[in-house]
Amino acid sequence: MNQIIKTIDLGNGRTITIETGRLAKQADGAVVVRMGDTMLLATVVSAKEAREDVDFMPVSVDYREKFSAAGRFPGGFLKREARPSDDEILVARLVDRALRPLFPADYHAETAVMISLISYDENVMADSLAGLAASAAIAVSDVPFEAPISEVRVGRVAGEMIVNPSSAQLAEADIDIMVAATYDNIMMVEGEMDEVSEEEMLEAIKVAHDAIKIHCKIQEELAAEVGVVKREYCHEVNNEELKAKVEADLFPACYDVAKQQIKDKQLRIESFGKIVDDYVVAYLEANAENEEMDLVQDEKLIRRYFHKVEGEAMRRMILDEGIRLDGRKTDEIRPIWGEVDYLPGAHGSAIFTRGETQSLSSITLGTKMDIKKIDNVTFQGTEKFLLHYNFPPFCVGEPKTPRGLGRREIGHGNLAFRALKRMIPQDFPYVVRVVSDILESNGSSSMATVCAGTMCMMDAGMNMKRPVSGIAMGLISDKESGKFAVLSDILGDEDHLGDMDFKVTGTEKGITATQMDIKVDGLSYEVLTQALHQAKEGRQHILGKILEVIPEPRVEYKPNVPRVETIQIPKDMIGPIIGPGGKNIQQMQEETNTVIVIEERDNFGWVEISGLNKEAMDAAKERVKRIIALPEKGETYKGKIKNITTFGAFVEIMPGKEGLLHISEITWERLTNVEDALKVGDEVEVKLLDIDRDGKLKLSRKALLPKPEGYVERERSDRGGDRRPPRRDGGDRREGGDRRDGRGSRDNRGDRRPPRENRD
Repeated sequence: MNQIIKTIDLGNGRTITIETGRLAKQADGAVVVRMGDTMLLATVVSAKEAREDVDFMPVSVDYREKFSAAGRFPGGFLKREARPSDDEILVARLVDRALRPLFPADYHAETAVMISLISYDENVMADSLAGLAASAAIAVSDVPFEAPISEVRVGRVAGEMIVNPSSAQLAEADIDIMVAATYDNIMMVEGEMDEVSEEEMLEAIKVAHDAIKIHCKIQEELAAEVGVVKREYCHEVNNEELKAKVEADLFPACYDVAKQQIKDKQLRIESFGKIVDDYVVAYLEANAENEEMDLVQDEKLIRRYFHKVEGEAMRRMILDEGIRLDGRKTDEIRPIWGEVDYLPGAHGSAIFTRGETQSLSSITLGTKMDIKKIDNVTFQGTEKFLLHYNFPPFCVGEPKTPRGLGRREIGHGNLAFRALKRMIPQDFPYVVRVVSDILESNGSSSMATVCAGTMCMMDAGMNMKRPVSGIAMGLISDKESGKFAVLSDILGDEDHLGDMDFKVTGTEKGITATQMDIKVDGLSYEVLTQALHQAKEGRQHILGKILEVIPEPRVEYKPNVPRVETIQIPKDMIGPIIGPGGKNIQQMQEETNTVIVIEERDNFGWVEISGLNKEAMDAAKERVKRIIALPEKGETYKGKIKNITTFGAFVEIMPGKEGLLHISEITWERLTNVEDALKVGDEVEVKLLDIDRDGKLKLSRKALLPKPEGYVERERSDRGGDRRPPRRDGGDRREGGDRRDGRGSRDNRGDRRPPRENRD
């Protein structure tokens, strides 16, 4: 076993180790990355040959968390891990976006990168190490790769930038970003912020890149010690002569179509498609008699080369003439229109349309019963804000039907979620679910979701801290000439053929979330700075359009929104409200047609009552208040007879609080049988006469009834009861001996038991 271990010193006693040569040796590359007690096993396996007719890089990245890593059982009936959770998919996407651009453009072998959390330390966040682990596994393999990368998280806590903070530190952070980079270049950024400035965000990126450079150097040293030799491959068939001919023949035609400034996406696609279709037909006809040519192969090559020609024509037009495909200037935003209250059955709704991208979003306001419970390996808790993003095939004109939720939907929805979540007031009483259905797409539907989400929140009456807008920025650059153009509100074509996809969301005060993928080397901070400031101008323009549609939140919730009120109670009253086996709370919910949820927080009980009308809410609140109220001596209560005994009746004057109505306190007339006056279930008014040391309640009905005329109250004994008549023999019970046998008191009788020796 040729085990090799390298160590990265993070300072403050923290280290990261990378180990190879010990586990998973049949994979092309395998490493274990460890920080504290968090350990990740990363492997890479790549096929030796590419499949036929594959002209792209078929790489798959998978990230899984083992419950055993944290010493926990998986939930569910099967008690085993199954499909990846949303959080696992999001981590895999982060790694995928950083790795994919660094495989050689002509390498097409199917490649699988797997990262598994095998040990978990709650003080070390595993997702911060996933990119490093994946890259290190590739570095020690023979799989071709242009340069090692790493990912780190940066959190700003109390003004200090911390690399790979703990979850406790991150909870206090106002910046939380993940950055992936090679030694020389930033590759990917994603994160959320609490309305920070562009300069503060750039500072966090620079701190991350400085840390990543150390990680990349260590990987290079590790690969050198392993003695890695990258494999040779040949996955593309090329014809340089044909490539040059296609470029020369078709570039002018592509440039002419690009300059036509066709705004309609489908018409533009058809116009470019006609160029290559006509060219292929003419080429095949001209060479039909040439048996030495492989015309089938040539057609595939022509279409591949044309795609690059189309992209170059678009890029040159932007760089040389400042003209975009749809005729806009580089900083111009497409036309925007919107509408709110479109869906009468929703609690709030909005349409946001920017160019050919459209989101129809709705919001549902729920109660504590609707809260999302999260039971992952690295996090257990709840979430009160949900955002779900749907991308049906018809929104891009594809004749398909949806087949489950894809990674794209999860990733785009998460970006919009992070953009909006910090703007929901902490004391907002509802659980919130926003659903964005993309009805048209041609450029940044996730940013349309942010804008539509803001509008439907305001339409629902939510007093957001500040409204949020979002924009997608692009980049066209030329390394040889040094020219570049930053594009605002990019089209789908500009995203696909450009060098950067940079999404930024924020309020008038600052940035709330970002996602950036960079496809070229050597992107300077000067370009990033310009992109951020141009994005700010675009965000403010879009925000203005949103506020034209709905300037401020609705004053009132819509009629179908459940009303929610919260009552704070002493902690020791939680039990009485719930009742034995939940009897009290279930009865209250059923009788008042409300939903009542109780939780303990900050050493108090918090009762949340929700219902669809004021009468139901008031009835439920009154029931709760009666339970938590303390009985007061001298007060009158209306109660229900719960039980009858020979000496009186037990009356419930408040939920869970019963007192004794003694037979002598039922009426002014003398009763010999309680049931002559009362029955179980009767409602009676009683007065609370006294509360004894044990908290027992002494009640009276008689005290509330008028005294009969001429009534003579019976004389009471010192002991509080009726004075009994004298004994027939004229003796006093206290003098005439024990009334059970008349032989004197127990003291005078002596011990009545037989002598000990006779006891058998």
